[in-house]
Amino acid sequence: MIELGVNIDHVATVRQARQTTEPDPVWAAAAAELGGADGITVHLREDRRHIQDRDVRILREAVQAKLNLEMACEPEIVRIACEIVPEQATLVPEKRQEITTEGGLDVLGNLAKIKKVVEKLKSKGIFVSLFLDPDLKQIEAGKETDADAVELHTGTYSLATTSVNRDAELVKLTNAGKLVTQLGFRLHGGHGLTYHNVIPVAHIPNMFELNIGHSIIARALMVGLKDAVAEMKRIIN
Repeated sequence: MIELGVNIDHVATVRQARQTTEPDPVWAAAAAELGGADGITVHLREDRRHIQDRDVRILREAVQAKLNLEMACEPEIVRIACEIVPEQATLVPEKRQEITTEGGLDVLGNLAKIKKVVEKLKSKGIFVSLFLDPDLKQIEAGKETDADAVELHTGTYSLATTSVNRDAELVKLTNAGKLVTQLGFRLHGGHGLTYHNVIPVAHIPNMFELNIGHSIIARALMVGLKDAVAEMKRIIN
């Protein structure tokens, strides 16, 4: 049974567009859990463009499933994570000008920094995942950090516009997934996945967790979040 982590950042995006109090991501988390979400994922960005510190603190108390905090390896965010102590932290790269996360961590170029952050988080009992491109060298370098899981960046696969390109990206993801499990990591996947393209990724051997946000929140505008989550949960399993 593949676990589904529902990213609720875009609920906060709607709220922040008007700088008001609704919709509240905490409400969204409750609805997602009612729909069968195994985890709630939020990204506390340095610029606080959507999720706010208050959200993370309340979600830590309110979420009954797993709370997965996506975060950059920056001291302020690491400090907050160590105070909140989510069940899981997923380390991601972050650029101020990007609309959303554009690629995986560069472990090869930042090994010492990432290793130090992983050590600090794990000292608090937090399960740590690395968000990586399906690049075998980056995955191998990830082993040096002592992280617990690798979340493969599925964005390039999701953006493929032809079946040939999509199939080629799926091969990369499958080969990367094989290495991830061989190295002893737990295998996760996410970014850009939709109701239409998720099944092949869900079929990658040993896939344990998929984190999906935008597509579920978009569907929820039409059918409600509980039903949107339940539909995605049925599809991936």
